[in-house]
Amino acid sequence: MKIARKLLAAFFLAGITLLLLDITGALHGWLGWMAKLQFLPAVLALNVGIIAALVLLTLVFGRIYCSVICPLGVFQDLVSHFSAKSRKRRKIQPFRYRKPAKWLRYGVWAVFVLALIGGIHTIVALLAPFGAYARMVQNLLSPLYGWINNLLALIAERAESYAFYRTEVWIRSIPVFVVALASLIFIVFASWTGGRNYCNSVCPVGTTLSFFSRFAMFRPVIDSDKCRNCKLCEHNCKASCIDIEHHKIDYSRCVDCFNCLSDCKFGAMKYKFAWRRQIAGQAGNDVSGQAGNDVSGQDSAPVMPVMPVMPVMPGKTGHPDAGRRAFIGSALILGGTALHAREKKLRGNLAAVQEKRAPERETPIIPPGSVSAKNLHDKCIACQLCVAACPNGVLRPSSAPGHFMQPESSYERGYCRPECTRCSEVCPTGAIVQIDRNQKSSIQIGHAVWVKENCLPATEGVGCSNCARHCPVGAIKMVPLDPENSKSRRIPSIDTERCIGCGACENLCPARPLPAIYVEGHSVHKEV
Repeated sequence: MKIARKLLAAFFLAGITLLLLDITGALHGWLGWMAKLQFLPAVLALNVGIIAALVLLTLVFGRIYCSVICPLGVFQDLVSHFSAKSRKRRKIQPFRYRKPAKWLRYGVWAVFVLALIGGIHTIVALLAPFGAYARMVQNLLSPLYGWINNLLALIAERAESYAFYRTEVWIRSIPVFVVALASLIFIVFASWTGGRNYCNSVCPVGTTLSFFSRFAMFRPVIDSDKCRNCKLCEHNCKASCIDIEHHKIDYSRCVDCFNCLSDCKFGAMKYKFAWRRQIAGQAGNDVSGQAGNDVSGQDSAPVMPVMPVMPVMPGKTGHPDAGRRAFIGSALILGGTALHAREKKLRGNLAAVQEKRAPERETPIIPPGSVSAKNLHDKCIACQLCVAACPNGVLRPSSAPGHFMQPESSYERGYCRPECTRCSEVCPTGAIVQIDRNQKSSIQIGHAVWVKENCLPATEGVGCSNCARHCPVGAIKMVPLDPENSKSRRIPSIDTERCIGCGACENLCPARPLPAIYVEGHSVHKEV
């Protein structure tokens, strides 16, 4: 049973991690169900079937969800496993029984429920176990994964192979990166020093499932007649829930790791049907507080615990000297115009390209399929699956206090292509409802706004029609700056009723550092 649990846990941990690291979008069709099987996403998505299945699983087998399906739980097991090995080498007992920190456990759970009801999204996102693990992978592991991929792509290119292709690696939000790093340090510390401390004292999903696991039909049971009080099971219980002195197990904290079954040398630990015994004698272990004292004789304090752009195949020139002549000519032109280019805001071969900055928006842009800002903020746990899946570099975690870490759109690196629906396909909570391509092209997530002071035709007399030429819905037309003079310079005119807010105009505007045309978001989406 222990081997089977480990294999299943490894399968879920590897699958969810690969799903979060996927840069091709190919894995979602195979592994996307793993994200939707998580308890809190299923609750927020009102997926009654999955909720009922997980509750039933807990009522039958106990909190096996926490040690097999939840990636954060499996990650804690890995950390505590290495911690136990380290302590055994130093001849220190890995774990010991601890009284449940009920004040912390139920206090955090109450705060989480109140935050969920009251719409305090940051607290919900911070405490959601799947969201916490996903943020750690996305912000800390994903850049490393991208750099390794790019190194392999470089090697493949030199071998004239395109088995790998380069992707852009960038940190989408410094504040969220800091939160992910702090979460990793806290969880690793709690797991290293006390096994399942975080899971059983902080995690609201673990506490919720503990209400059902007390009454599980199958569970580890101590046979008092066979037990020799050697405490091997207690010292190897990462949930610190076995009290050998009183021959009791706190089933609200037991995660069915089965360590106790394999460690017992006298056959005193059995995993069997014991529902009536639980109701009669041990159900109140955690509730009554009669769990016994620390066997060490010391007072134990509760422990706080993009569609990625495919590489362009290099073409072959007809004559080897043609490329060299073109290169030399271009270099001369660039050298002759360098001083003039520094004074311009133009983007192109003859300009000094400045970094594009995001404009100040009165209303943030939220992904198509979100329906409304309220729907997104109420259901999103900031797992960043949508951010990871966005092939165009549009989505990134927000730094705004009201919806910190939740996704919003910005168009410095790309724009929201009308044919792309990736973010709506991967969302496990219903914060972004799945839509098809036809729906995507008719959903208005915002509207374009023209800023005359930044527009090159209006301020510098340079002809430009990038915004109009690249608008996928034809919402921008070029009209004379002087209505009385049809030959005057042309500036964009926006049909806001037709605009869908995709950001092609903002992204492709050559003005720097701020674009001359940008998208203002809509709190409630509508069809055009």
